[in-house]
Amino acid sequence: MAVASSPVLNSVGSSHYLAPPRPSVWGPIAFRSPRGGSKLQILSKMFDSKAKDHSEIAVIGARRVADSEALRWGREGVGPRTRRRKGGVAKCSAEGIVERAEQQATQIPERAKVLALLAMVMCLCNADRVVMSVAIVPLASRYGWSSSFFGIVQSSFLWGYLISSIAGGALADRYGGKRVLACGAAIWSLATLLTPWAANHSTAMLLAIRALFGLAEGVAFPCMSTLLFRWFPCNERASALGISMAGFHLGNVISFLASPIILSSIGLNGSFTFFASLGFLWVLVWLVGITNDPRDSPHISLAELQLIQAGKKDLKMEKIPSFGYLLSKLPAWSCIFANMTNNWGYFVLLTWMPMYFKTVYDVNLKQAAWFSAVPWGAMALSGYVAGTTSDFMIKSGCSIIKVRKIMQSIGFIGPALSLLSLRYAQTSTGAAVLMTLALSFSSFSQAGYMLNIQDIAPKYAGFLHGITNSAGTFAAIISTAGTGYFVQWLGSFHVFLTLTAAVYLTTTIFYNLHATAEQVFF
Repeated sequence: MAVASSPVLNSVGSSHYLAPPRPSVWGPIAFRSPRGGSKLQILSKMFDSKAKDHSEIAVIGARRVADSEALRWGREGVGPRTRRRKGGVAKCSAEGIVERAEQQATQIPERAKVLALLAMVMCLCNADRVVMSVAIVPLASRYGWSSSFFGIVQSSFLWGYLISSIAGGALADRYGGKRVLACGAAIWSLATLLTPWAANHSTAMLLAIRALFGLAEGVAFPCMSTLLFRWFPCNERASALGISMAGFHLGNVISFLASPIILSSIGLNGSFTFFASLGFLWVLVWLVGITNDPRDSPHISLAELQLIQAGKKDLKMEKIPSFGYLLSKLPAWSCIFANMTNNWGYFVLLTWMPMYFKTVYDVNLKQAAWFSAVPWGAMALSGYVAGTTSDFMIKSGCSIIKVRKIMQSIGFIGPALSLLSLRYAQTSTGAAVLMTLALSFSSFSQAGYMLNIQDIAPKYAGFLHGITNSAGTFAAIISTAGTGYFVQWLGSFHVFLTLTAAVYLTTTIFYNLHATAEQVFF
């Protein structure tokens, strides 16, 4: 006896399945997890809470059909029918309908998987940088490096980074971020592995390996920008960026805390080997599980794809635009100057924080690592708060450019005031609190200029991000190396920190005068 037709069923031969839910503004995220679910499931809840109700309706509807079919079979005196398949028995009853509905209800959105892997690689990207910041103190002691050469070693990472950001952004826009990011992660993991050997071989080899490391890491941010634009709708992009950058900042925490322990128990090679191995593992998972574009994914649902693609055009870059074209508009320069200022302050704190605590407060390496890790954890949290707040304000009707300018102003004025107050800190705890505030406020700029790049140049987001990153890297080289010379010349960190605060305030004024959220590059 054939099963009666139902609006929630489709028929394929003699088997039945639950039709995909009709796309709606609720979005494609349909899952239930009575025990809380995996970390990926928890992560995916932030995209659209209403989708849970949507999935429950689908499963309940399927169960009602199942109950009606069971009653009909009972009245007819027959049980659930089965048909033979090669390799076993497949049920053709309503039990299969419920099972398929529940499988759809527990499916993790593909963009949540992409976001989780992006957060992981950004975590490794920063953790590999910080390993050197922690290990350089015993390395400098072993090889007798001066403060000025200390700064040169630290800034050598930025030599390669300066070159590859632009090329990586153009390649990501043209061919997608998947392969470009995978190649970058594999090379920087190899360079991390080889760093202790290079330091023991010669200073020239060490500088070359660090430059290769920077060359590979330069593709990370442009690829992230391209992938987030392709995989997320506009009203989720700030939150997605906040989570990706939270992974980046947590890389500081993990590496600052783990590296001294590994270093003291295994030796200098141990921490470099550990983080390099994690990078190689990530590359294998990334290549197997992710596609460049959601339209190429074999696992994405139609509803999720429609949500992601809503309002988007095919923005694949056919040819690389000229530098003159991208540098011809003041909104682009507002993003460039903002990136330069952000990198100036960020790399000063990242590179010199362990040495700062050791020199000013005579805190040993392990304690310096602890004090240095705390601010980055707060930065990860505040960056996520900035992203979700930005999305909420836009959904509430606030103009995009107003949101961008508010976030950028908080991201620069807050660090400037914190750094100016640092000279009055009497204890290492007080200094750690002020540095925490500086970095926490600076993370708000992620929802400012970093997203603004996608607003003004969606077709060239990776390329323009690469240009801004290269400019920011140039500023970081000056600030990182310059701090070493300032400290050696004046014997104090505070003069350079005051200069950094002035740069923050000047750029805030320029950004608020010239930034826009309108597309200016077509």
